[in-house]
Amino acid sequence: MFLGGSGRMQGNKYRVLIVSSHPTQYSVPLYRLMVRHPKLDILVAYCSLQGAEKGLDPEFGIEIAWDIPLLDGYPWVYVPNRSPRPGLGRFWGLINPGLWRIINQNHWDAIVIYTGYVYASFWIVTAAAKMKRCALLFGTDAHEVRPRDRRFWKTYLKAFLWPYIFWLADIVIVPSTGSVQLMRHIGIPDERIVLTPYVVNNDWWLKQASRADPALIRALWNIPCDAPVILFCAKLQPWKRPQDVLRAFAQADVPNSYLIFAGEGPLRKSLEEEAQVLGIAHRVRFLGFVNQSRLPDVYQAADILVLPSEHEPFGVVVNEAMLCGRPVIVSDRVGAKYDLVREGETGFVYPCGDIEALAQILREVLPDRERLRKMGEAARKRMETWSPRENIEAFVQAVEKAVQRKRGKKE
Repeated sequence: MFLGGSGRMQGNKYRVLIVSSHPTQYSVPLYRLMVRHPKLDILVAYCSLQGAEKGLDPEFGIEIAWDIPLLDGYPWVYVPNRSPRPGLGRFWGLINPGLWRIINQNHWDAIVIYTGYVYASFWIVTAAAKMKRCALLFGTDAHEVRPRDRRFWKTYLKAFLWPYIFWLADIVIVPSTGSVQLMRHIGIPDERIVLTPYVVNNDWWLKQASRADPALIRALWNIPCDAPVILFCAKLQPWKRPQDVLRAFAQADVPNSYLIFAGEGPLRKSLEEEAQVLGIAHRVRFLGFVNQSRLPDVYQAADILVLPSEHEPFGVVVNEAMLCGRPVIVSDRVGAKYDLVREGETGFVYPCGDIEALAQILREVLPDRERLRKMGEAARKRMETWSPRENIEAFVQAVEKAVQRKRGKKE
């Protein structure tokens, strides 16, 4: 077991163990802020170091490692994964028995689980926390029961099991009002639900965006400075529906417009071939995988982001684009629509899979660069109150409520 920091209690703080599947570029800045909060003394336990260490990302289809530090500035521990087939996305892909010892050999006021019930390690933590009688918080970003692969039996099973699973927690942490509605729908009472906004490092994005040179980036892409540019920034996977953007772009046929794909995945070849067939290949650019430090440049060189996913619990690319002053178009299956997309003000929402509806929005807004600029300003303004500040305060509130609830049970 590799210790990356200490979880020792300092002063009158809640001692909190956060269990996460792996480091992400979105959660790490929050952990760094939690360390500085006067009410928190945290330790993050990772079940995998994927992302911080170079390795194959099965969804991108290539080896990646994020080019920003993910293991600095907060206390963490790596708990060895004993799975015979280690990996993310499979129930038996994370088996971390060392979590039991960490929970039982230390005093924790609260334990937060972000691994998800789809991993064996989730159940190790849940069982240990119940035996230790610690306050227990579950984090979920779901806003619908339907699974990514749309299999009916999974939908039925989730609808049946979720009420029992989430009732195990003293508090359920969710990132959007859509997730709040889902938890209410499955029977979790409001007093056991806390909305902790799904955020990115706003300050970093604003700073990097201010340094970007859109004209230089467009020159590298061989795109005129005055051309309307659409951006798709996601993995080229079926559930992201990148083909919808390509077809809507062709159907809209806005003069002198361009489409950028920032992302990698198994659909790339078919998208390139379809662009040729549609006769628009000269106006489509494929950037491949773009690492974190280069993304602000990409957003700044575009005019609008399109996220057409059929399964998207939230979609933090929406946060990123809006912080870079770019409006967004999202399908009605994207979780960010509930809190960030204000119709006609910061962006647009259309029915998932409706190519004509998406094409119509593109026809309407792409020729009007001034309207896009004003919407981008409104988008950036919206993010002022959807930031790490709101997330951390809500997280502290969730911990306090969970601890109070657990203490009430003991009394």
